Parts: sequence; C-alpha cells; structure tokens
Amino acid sequence: MHQINQRYLGVWKRRLIQHRSGLSDSETVVYWLQTPRLFADLRIPANPLPNLALEALSHSQQLALCEQKGFAGVTQVDADICQWHRKMDYQPVSDEEDIGRMHFETSERLIETALDESYFEIWERLPSSLGVCRGQWLQAVDEPSRQGCLLLAGDYFMFAASRPIPLTPGGHLREQFSQPENPIDPASLFACELSFGRHCAGETPWKIECSTLPANTGQFLLPSSVDPFATDIFANETVLCSLGTFIPDGGWRCAPDP
Repeated sequence: MHQINQRYLGVWKRRLIQHRSGLSDSETVVYWLQTPRLFADLRIPANPLPNLALEALSHSQQLALCEQKGFAGVTQVDADICQWHRKMDYQPVSDEEDIGRMHFETSERLIETALDESYFEIWERLPSSLGVCRGQWLQAVDEPSRQGCLLLAGDYFMFAASRPIPLTPGGHLREQFSQPENPIDPASLFACELSFGRHCAGETPWKIECSTLPANTGQFLLPSSVDPFATDIFANETVLCSLGTFIPDGGWRCAPDP
C-alpha cells in the first residue's frame, strides 16, 4: 500500500454530517489526523463528561461513554475513493467497510460522500496542522497483540492504544455494557484510548484537548522535554515507556505499519 497524496495530510475537523434520512450532526467533536499512511479518528459526542476516572463515573455517564467512537489504522486512496482500514477500534470490531468518495472544494475543505450517497460530510483542515507529518505504529512489548500509534501533524498529536483485553467482535459497545448477566469492569470495557491535543513545538507539555478517557482532558500526554520534531522521537525509551493511561508492563516498541 503506497503513501497517499500529501493534500490529505494534517488534521481535519468535521463540520457537518448530513444523512439522506434528513438527520444531521454538527455538534459531535470529530478529528481525523492523517499521515502519509497511518491515520487516527476520534469522535466525542456533545456535552462532554466530567474529567473523572472511569470507575468514578456514574452508570449513566458510563453508558454515555458507549456512544464515543475512535479508530486508527492505514488509509488507502484510489483516485477519488478513500478507504480507512481500521486496525484498532473503540467500538467492537465489525466487518463494515469505512470508505467514501472524496472531493476537494478547496485545498482546505473536503467533502466526503458515501458510495451509496446515504450521507455526506464536510471536513476542514486545521491550519496549524500543516508542517511535519509522520506517525509510528506501536506494539506492546509484553503483549504483541496489543497495538497503538503516535501520530504527529504540525502542532497536533494523536495517540491511540487498544484495550489490554479485547472486546467480543460485533454489535455496539452499549450492548456489551448492558449485559447484567455478565458484568464487565468499566476499566476494562472502556480502556481503549484515543487522545488528541497540541504540543506547541515542545515549548509546553503535550496537552490533551479531548480523549475517549474523560480524565485525560486537560492532562499531558508527554512533558515539554520531549521534542516533537526530534528525528529519533519514536525510538526514545522515555516516550515508549510512558505513553498512555494503560501503559503495557514492558512499555511500547516500534512496529511495522499494519
């Protein structure tokens, strides 16, 4: 799979999704960070939850977590058709394809339309996301099946990490949360992290602006001592041993793109 055209690179914020049924949404916070091959996408519903640890959230607040979305993997572009191959997902794994027809209204405004025209989305690129754009796929040292990635685009970052214990494939997260006969520890059920924020060129700590883990919002992914533009950042042991909330016992190691 080849690298994609550089016109896709950076962070795109969704401004609107309009469905053929008439339903529309301009309130959900949606960020798509695209590097030459890897991508990550984070979708947080309006009315964010309080910045509390998972176990401190009420039942209704935990239920609200089930409506979040986020995924990461590899992007493939053929002519005007863009397909996102998800290699990790906040929701249970499904066989549904993530694919759309892309049209650049301008270099900074992109329209995505479903192949069956059941919806269209309007995306706008964040100006501060232009510049250095790269990413690294990660693998837990002690748990090879557990994956993650750290992506950088201009002034922004996205970190993604799959759960220590995978979900049962299929369906919606709320269905697994609502199984009274098989209660699941929230820390296990919701322990898929996608955190998005800005590093300010290393002048300040890497501040998380939104995350699938509410307690992360406003916190720091990495200290200011970590230079986001360092050529060896993905080989930095300090970084690989400290990334994320649910850090693997042996830390992370660099892995080939999936």
